[in-house]
Amino acid sequence: MNDKQESAFDQVRGKYLQQVADETGRDVILYSSGWTEIDQNSPQFSITDTDVQGFMETISDLDSDELDLLLHSPGGSTEVAEQIVGYLRSKFDSIRIIVPQAAMSAATLICCAADEVVMGHHSSLGPTDPQMLLPTKTGQRWVPAQTIVDQFEEVDDKIQQGEEIAHYTPILSQYDPGLKQEAKNAIDLTNKLAEDWAETYMFSGDPQAAQKASDVSSYLSNHTNFLSHNRRLSRQHIDRETPMNVVGLEQNQDLQDAVLSVFHAVTASHGHKGYTKIIENHNKDRYVRRLQE
Repeated sequence: MNDKQESAFDQVRGKYLQQVADETGRDVILYSSGWTEIDQNSPQFSITDTDVQGFMETISDLDSDELDLLLHSPGGSTEVAEQIVGYLRSKFDSIRIIVPQAAMSAATLICCAADEVVMGHHSSLGPTDPQMLLPTKTGQRWVPAQTIVDQFEEVDDKIQQGEEIAHYTPILSQYDPGLKQEAKNAIDLTNKLAEDWAETYMFSGDPQAAQKASDVSSYLSNHTNFLSHNRRLSRQHIDRETPMNVVGLEQNQDLQDAVLSVFHAVTASHGHKGYTKIIENHNKDRYVRRLQE
């Protein structure tokens, strides 16, 4: 919903968002999920279709061609992330993404479409390997798409070698025959988006853009590099393992103070107001959702 009634939390948050804009001279949008502040398991924390409406409401009155996006999210739908990136890139020529704490999974994927990513020593990105929700004997669970592909291929290899696969039958009988292809498609889509975006935006003009983009995409999407989809990747890790254009938030002390002030205010808003999602610009145009909605 578009919340025009300001609480004290809204006023403080808006004050510091304006400070970020004053410091950078760029339009500023905050996209924050309450996943780290509200002790609930809800799909409302994820990147979903409703977020597109939030971006539409907060971008409509902005007239700059440069954007700073403060991004705090556990990730969510790859397809919606693609829609958000397409919309933002149709409006802004330059996009810098600032990660005050964590931008995981599909939020990391969005970071691949930035000109540069700003991270503090405390900030984290995450693996982009797609996950699939599957039924199991103990209920539904998220499973890495790569694990599904690997297990099917392991069975195929054993069949080709004439080995016994009876112990796999109870597992395979739970799954549709098309699951392996669906998993491969999910992996291919994630890789293609990350690679295309990084080559077009992050490495624009770099003679090695294609190779660097491929390196970023293949590293972030490879489940075996991390062993856990929830693995936190620090700025130092990203610098060491990928050619991503990442800069330190600490390089500009005034910007760091303003960004962290926004983040402290937004975490208070999530915790005390029950906001699962806040999308807001420095002009105080905001879109919020609460858990009960």
